[in-house]
Amino acid sequence: MSKIAGFTGERRQDRAEILAASVWDVSELNVNTATLQERDFFTFISNNPGLTANHVCGVSVLFSGYIFNSDELNVVDSDAEAFLSSYLHIGFEATLIKINGDFSVAVFDLRSNELFLARDRFGVRPLYWILADDNLAFCSRPLPLARLLKGGVELDRGFVARYAGGHYRYFDNTLECSPYRDVFQLPAGHWLRFNSGVISAGSYWGLIDQTDFKDSEEVLAEQYRALLLDSVSLRLKKVRYPAFTLSGGMDSSSVLSCATKSKNERFSVYSCVYTDKTFDESDDIEVMRCDIAKNWNAIVLDKLDVFGLVEEMIRCHEEPVATATWLSHYLLCREASKHDHDALFGGLGGDELNAGEYEYFYYFFADLLANQKVEQLSHEIAEWVKHHNHVVFRKSREIAIEVIQRTTDLQIMGKCLPDMVRLNKYSSTVNKDYFDLSTFVPIMETPFKSYLKNRTFQDLTRETVPCCLRAEERQTSVFGMQSIDPFLDYRLVEFMFRVPSYMKIQHGVTKKLLRRAMEGIVPEETRSRIKKTGWNAPAHVWFSGRGLNDIYDLVHSQSFREGEIYIQSEVLKILDSHKRILCDGSNQENHMMFLWQLINLQVWRDQV
Repeated sequence: MSKIAGFTGERRQDRAEILAASVWDVSELNVNTATLQERDFFTFISNNPGLTANHVCGVSVLFSGYIFNSDELNVVDSDAEAFLSSYLHIGFEATLIKINGDFSVAVFDLRSNELFLARDRFGVRPLYWILADDNLAFCSRPLPLARLLKGGVELDRGFVARYAGGHYRYFDNTLECSPYRDVFQLPAGHWLRFNSGVISAGSYWGLIDQTDFKDSEEVLAEQYRALLLDSVSLRLKKVRYPAFTLSGGMDSSSVLSCATKSKNERFSVYSCVYTDKTFDESDDIEVMRCDIAKNWNAIVLDKLDVFGLVEEMIRCHEEPVATATWLSHYLLCREASKHDHDALFGGLGGDELNAGEYEYFYYFFADLLANQKVEQLSHEIAEWVKHHNHVVFRKSREIAIEVIQRTTDLQIMGKCLPDMVRLNKYSSTVNKDYFDLSTFVPIMETPFKSYLKNRTFQDLTRETVPCCLRAEERQTSVFGMQSIDPFLDYRLVEFMFRVPSYMKIQHGVTKKLLRRAMEGIVPEETRSRIKKTGWNAPAHVWFSGRGLNDIYDLVHSQSFREGEIYIQSEVLKILDSHKRILCDGSNQENHMMFLWQLINLQVWRDQV
């Protein structure tokens, strides 16, 4: 799908080819040069037919993605034309504020000798940049930019160490960083201006603390329903032949059901199912596939060549992939692409907006505790234990209080703390001479006077959502589709951050307001289901037997022993522990996530 790249300074074919080579078929590229004072000044590269160059006014726009409210911008032919028209009338930042869309954009203004870059509010479309010889280059992917640097491709040691021995929630904590040294990511909701070697940057959107709505649940549910239906409807107008991912949960089911209601037609849906039942949601999907879907495409994942698939994925991502779940998504995208779909709709963002993750209970409890709602706190903890106790992940009042004390600062209202237990679980495997993980202190923002809001904001901006969006974009793109997540409509996000916490979690049940909003839209069996399997993959099966032996072989290999990153003896302890847990069948958490990261990191380093 559409990607953009470009650079300032003299026109150099070698730079253009480097930027393009790892992303596009060069024969399909649109390569243009804008001229200023009889010398080449801007070179821009795209496989996007929406490229707009207005030589009369001296402004060119390079646009990747969608503007969903393009009707409000008096669109003529394309979203790039709409952006250009708005830019000429009200300027760059004002246009960004006015747009509802998923996009990355570059504007070359030869009148003022300026280059502008920007990304959408949540970073659905990626954009990276570097400075080289006092000129700026940008690209939808980071690796081509790393190849332009004088020192060649160098990995960012902080990122490598966090990936090797950390938790996926902390990979994107530093918004401006990429996996490659001196290659910078333009953060979501930000703009950048480059003029004569000078860079200025800023944000054009952000969430702020506002008073909670005072309306009744009925009124807010009606408003929520209207917003979500409109978000889905606007996005359907931009695509030709959409497909939908479907799990057994509320988020993907709500998106699909709203699409069906909006268009009064059924759509093709795709799900990954597993012969191992730990994370299989086939039974939960049944009612949706029968009542809502046009046809259900079940991708059955059993025995997989994990190493071979990871090698494929790394070639697509050009960096290690966050979690094993994305292997399932990769195979789902591959199957959907066989049916000529141009877009894949999903439910990403729904958990963050609706307090759907299990860990959000602790922050909800912290809000009740800080506000001295003692009786309600006791009731909610009891209901939480009743509905969600697990043989591995135990629930009790004592556990709730311990986690609250560890992950929140009860002296500062709303201040969440990094979960150091989770962060440091595998830090002993990383060689301190390579990078000392103890020096990494995660940034925890506190824009709200609520622990739950700040925790969900953290996930939206620095933890779960950024790495998931990147994985979605890379995998749909390589198979010729666009990823679309209607819950990440900024109007919907702003609305949900003013909804009181008790309308999100109530009586031990998550997503309370969403469930109310979807009455009559989502089938009742799905809408009322309390149990949450969670979108996950049975990597414990993939990393057992022969799969585990392959990892042992990797760790015993000469290249691993001579590597700088890991301490081999510590990694072997983790492998032995994982093997013992699987063999014993004991009720404790295994190490499949760490092993996934280990494989990805080694494959990535070999490929780069």
